[in-house]
Amino acid sequence: MATRREPRFKLSRRLGVNVYNHPKALKRVSQQSHKGGRPGRKVSEYGLQLMEKQKIKAYYGVLERQFVRYYQRGQKSSEMTGVAMLKGLECRLDNLVYRIGFGRSIRQSRQIVNHGHVLVNGKKVDIPSYDCKPGDVISLREKSRDNELIRTNFQDLRNFQLPYIEKNMEQFSGTLVREPIREEIPIDVNEILVVELFSK
Repeated sequence: MATRREPRFKLSRRLGVNVYNHPKALKRVSQQSHKGGRPGRKVSEYGLQLMEKQKIKAYYGVLERQFVRYYQRGQKSSEMTGVAMLKGLECRLDNLVYRIGFGRSIRQSRQIVNHGHVLVNGKKVDIPSYDCKPGDVISLREKSRDNELIRTNFQDLRNFQLPYIEKNMEQFSGTLVREPIREEIPIDVNEILVVELFSK
């Protein structure tokens, strides 16, 4: 399975946002701008649009082909294309495992799914791109609840709450109670620029 393998912190600094939610990801960003960031360099409209696309791909850990598929699905939606695209990405199983708190990063969450630790409505699903629907309950397998890393992640992140996800700490689970609205999705991107990029 293809995965993104570029240096995480370097990518975060280049994009200017902490796409991996790591405390050290942007630590050197100010130094970077003084070294080789070409202060005052004007970025073209195309450059800005491309940057937003790269941000979204990095936030969700998807490759170009996967990203285009979500964009095309967004085009067919009755909603605004960019918003529908983000909703589709947000409801991926690996991302919801991350939002619930089983993994501390999208990469770690994808690995947790790949290794068969996750159940959706009581059935094992090991496909990171699995599309979750409102009402789906994402939980850990009984055996996986003894995994120290996953258990510690879940307990440490108990206070991270999103309005479209309901956690059950006793059952080691989270429920996608409804689709998110754009304002609730915790990523710093301008999806309109991405739509403009694909519309050229």
